[in-house]
Amino acid sequence: MTTLHTMTLQFQNAFLRLTFFLICASALIAVSTTILSALGVLPWLSMQAGFGDGTVVDAGMFIQIGLTALILMLAFYLPANARMMALENNHRKFTLTMHDIAEAYHMAHAADRGGLFMMSSEFDGVKERMAFLRQHPNLQSLEPEILELAAQMSQISQELAETYGDARVSRARTFLQQRQEEIELFQKRLEEAQVIQSELRQWTRDVELEESIAKSQLSRLRDELFELLPELSAQLQSPPKDNVAKTSSVVAMSPPPRAAE
Repeated sequence: MTTLHTMTLQFQNAFLRLTFFLICASALIAVSTTILSALGVLPWLSMQAGFGDGTVVDAGMFIQIGLTALILMLAFYLPANARMMALENNHRKFTLTMHDIAEAYHMAHAADRGGLFMMSSEFDGVKERMAFLRQHPNLQSLEPEILELAAQMSQISQELAETYGDARVSRARTFLQQRQEEIELFQKRLEEAQVIQSELRQWTRDVELEESIAKSQLSRLRDELFELLPELSAQLQSPPKDNVAKTSSVVAMSPPPRAAE
């Protein structure tokens, strides 16, 4: 049944739109034809008609003018009919009504957060919000009950609007933005410090490596020197063989001492 009802409404809306288009087109054609006939460009509608025993002269012209006036009246009636259909659709569609209430409440709450409403009394606050919603260009097609309900909801949430007002939210966002900038600056400095620390650590490793190599070379040099010292000390303590031979030869060639005469 729900599907059938929905299909019926869709067919009715489509037929109403088609009728609206046909009436507008007929009105345009009838007015254009009547104006051209009055100017003598096109002939009038010819028709024989009588009223009682007499014959009506130029009956076709009067009928054409009457039909044109009737179609024009229907065309002027169409906007009012369209508004009535829109109101009926709003009454039939509950979801659309809830959407309108939410939209009206959102606008009233946004204005309340901006500090637009100054009345402290509950009754005056609701009246002030209803006046604001009625003057809003996007809510003029809504019913007064919807605007009243949205105004009451906005008045109930007045404390919430004061707590999260635009000025306070702006200050909080500015504070958080400053903190974010400080954190980004701290992160940048921390990254620079980590780079410097890495460079110093690598430099320290290079210095320690060079120092270790120098100590190893010094230790090896010292060991070699200690190996050479005994040989040098032995060579210094024992005289050379050539000197020993020369001394012995000199002693042998010297004459023996004479005996005491």
